[in-house]
Amino acid sequence: MFGGEESMLPDLDSLSLFVRAAELGNLTRAAESSFITVPAASRRLSLLEHQFKTQLFERHSRGLQLTAAGERLLALAREVIAQVHYLRSEMSNYGQGKQRVLRIQGNTSAMAQFLPRDIALFQAKYNDIRIVLEESWSEDAVRKLRRHEADIAIVVEGCAVDGLWTRPYRRDLLAAVLSECDPLQGAAIAFEELLDRDLVGLEGGSTLTRLLTSQASAMMRPMPLRVQVRSFEAVCRAVEAGLGVGILPIAAAGGFCNAMRLKVIPLTDSWAMRRMLMCLRSQPDPDSDLGMLVMHLEALAGADDGDD
Repeated sequence: MFGGEESMLPDLDSLSLFVRAAELGNLTRAAESSFITVPAASRRLSLLEHQFKTQLFERHSRGLQLTAAGERLLALAREVIAQVHYLRSEMSNYGQGKQRVLRIQGNTSAMAQFLPRDIALFQAKYNDIRIVLEESWSEDAVRKLRRHEADIAIVVEGCAVDGLWTRPYRRDLLAAVLSECDPLQGAAIAFEELLDRDLVGLEGGSTLTRLLTSQASAMMRPMPLRVQVRSFEAVCRAVEAGLGVGILPIAAAGGFCNAMRLKVIPLTDSWAMRRMLMCLRSQPDPDSDLGMLVMHLEALAGADDGDD
């Protein structure tokens, strides 16, 4: 029926149509969203099944239902499409006439406090260099650096950076975030005093949650996490709603205080002052774009230390 087409690789348009059909569960709607006719869409899906030599859908009067093979292809196809979009994004950096591109992975704390401003200052001096800045958990940032998906990773000290070239960056201080009406008062507070309260924290993959959990364990106390969320703002929203006490970098939490009627009390624990690192695969040439960026960030970090 399909002649020599069975030996061909599946094309991106067919995979995209397959994903739409799987998500919508309806061939007509998938065809409409792909701007093709229903017969053409049906033929594309049949060709995919022919190429993979397996049935991808159960076809019923109520619509399409994925088979086990279809479920697996859906997961893989989404990854392929995401990688193609990433490829296009990367190439568009060069297509805009800027042949010099630096890709930076910044951990959540740095992104919420000072990294965007620091990068903007560099960009103002070197506007012929295109900066691509992306937020990640520290471990994810290091992983992308090792896979050559980034040129530099800004991480919180404590994650595995063996084999990488590192330099100190800025620091942040952790603090308790409470509702404005909370009876707890004081200029500072020890972490242990919060362990009898419900805590609101980031999801378990975050460096901050692992740090707090390990410190609670060292005190022979359980970590009383009641709520886990994905962002600093979500922590503050949960605190505002009365679900518990949050622990965040003080500068990041401060940005939400007035709008959400919160108060911030610094932690007294020595480990609450965290250092950040710039990580690269190797030491850059100081005259290279990457080398100039490292020196720029080092200078700002030095000025930050000098303020203490």
